[in-house]
Amino acid sequence: MIRMRLLLLCLLVFGLLPGCTEPSNDSVSVELGHISGTILTPLEGTTLNVYKKGMDLYGPPFTSSNLTGEDGSFDLALPPGEYIAVARKRKNGELSGPVLAGDNRSDFITLTVNGDQQGLSIIAPFKVGDSRRLTAEVAQTQTGLSGLILDSDGRPVEGARVHVYDHVQMSERPKFVSEKTAPNGSYLIYLPKGGTYYLAARDKFGGPPKLGDLYGRYDQGTIEPSAVVIEDGKILQNIDITVTKVW
Repeated sequence: MIRMRLLLLCLLVFGLLPGCTEPSNDSVSVELGHISGTILTPLEGTTLNVYKKGMDLYGPPFTSSNLTGEDGSFDLALPPGEYIAVARKRKNGELSGPVLAGDNRSDFITLTVNGDQQGLSIIAPFKVGDSRRLTAEVAQTQTGLSGLILDSDGRPVEGARVHVYDHVQMSERPKFVSEKTAPNGSYLIYLPKGGTYYLAARDKFGGPPKLGDLYGRYDQGTIEPSAVVIEDGKILQNIDITVTKVW
């Protein structure tokens, strides 16, 4: 009875003649390739982020390895294809966000993955400086700005960052980036000197805002972003930015 039902099912669903067999899972399976190796020197606690070609290399990856152990080793299975990989280790322990002074990052590595095992040795140098998020010494300038990041209902947004640009188009990577906002939505960012700046706030870092991201520019009811003029030796206060979901 079971064999008869199987035969009828085969005829109805697949349009096959009597005597057909069930389709084999092997016909649609994908043989995964493996990349493995070591993050030198060895570097413990590093993640290998893998992107498909065309993805934003500073946004969420296609997949990532587990954190490397004491020997810096990693092993990752991938479907066949073309990829770009980069090893990152942030001293604050976060798995996303900008790579800053004191963090480690390798060069971007182009990979062609097939069903074979590939071995890699990756160097992720220590990053000495980063002008986008400034070191604690910059606080000595006592030059910067502060305020709140709020949602469209006026509620504080925790975990957002303020991006500071020196041109109104705001089309390139930000010149400086703040730390994440506190639970009350507050931020404070020190700058090396005064000047005219343009501000945006968002909850993700890297690449253009995507659907579902929180994003907003500082403006005073105008279409174009409003400039903020900061004087040397002064903290410009109450610079609040409203963010909304990108749709």
